[in-house]
Amino acid sequence: MTVERSRTLEALGYDHLWTYDHLSWRRYRDRPWHAAIPWLTGVAGVTSRIRLGTMVASPNFRHPVTLAKDAMTLDHVSGGRVILGVGAGGTGFDATVLGPDPGHRPARFAEFVEVLDGLLKHPAGYSHQGRFYTVDDARTLPGARIPIAVAAAGPKALAVAARHADAWITYGEPDSSDLSPAQIERAVRIQSERLAEACAAIGRNPAELRRVYLIGNTEERPLQSVAAFTDFAGRYAALGFTDLVFHDPRPDDPVWHDDPEVVAEIALSCLSGRKGP
Repeated sequence: MTVERSRTLEALGYDHLWTYDHLSWRRYRDRPWHAAIPWLTGVAGVTSRIRLGTMVASPNFRHPVTLAKDAMTLDHVSGGRVILGVGAGGTGFDATVLGPDPGHRPARFAEFVEVLDGLLKHPAGYSHQGRFYTVDDARTLPGARIPIAVAAAGPKALAVAARHADAWITYGEPDSSDLSPAQIERAVRIQSERLAEACAAIGRNPAELRRVYLIGNTEERPLQSVAAFTDFAGRYAALGFTDLVFHDPRPDDPVWHDDPEVVAEIALSCLSGRKGP
């Protein structure tokens, strides 16, 4: 099913395909759940154009050295198609399985991304001595300049995105699924303004970052129809977003159970004639 679906999405013209990077996740905790990097490696072998991303890897159970090595290898296998999505991590199962102190999440994440960025930019040797990570002359040869996409909503994480990211990911207001579309847009607009301020503080042009909105964590249902998706995409383009990511509908999912046919209909309506990212 994964092979067929991945090829279909690529043939339809979609630019990127993502998977959650968790050990287990919410309502799927007692169902089969495969590791993200090997899964994406398999997808890389049966596709040729579509970009592949983690949504998102976190320090809850990842170390920057091994993650950089895995991402570099996946990028090599896929012919340079990896987008490395990273975030601070949630407070669910993944946050406790290895026992990290949740009180250190913002500071640990900032250092995690700093080290990850350093490893990817300096494959011939990178060292770091910090509060959470020690790295002694790590090598990630042959190296790869993989885009880092930072998931961020609060000021501290947005500052990390401003300093290290090639793209910014958000899904609106964290832990607030009952807000109206207008309220979500207002929250995202505030986040965007804070990102611009964080970029200005370090002399970076915020237009350098791609902006990725993850659909499906609020009450709004853009996959109900092509018209609903077109309206949603137009509103978020007006907010400056360059990319939208949605959950592929599953008939047995209690939340993401829209008609799978709409995915093809959206592609035919919105992506017709496009080739590549």
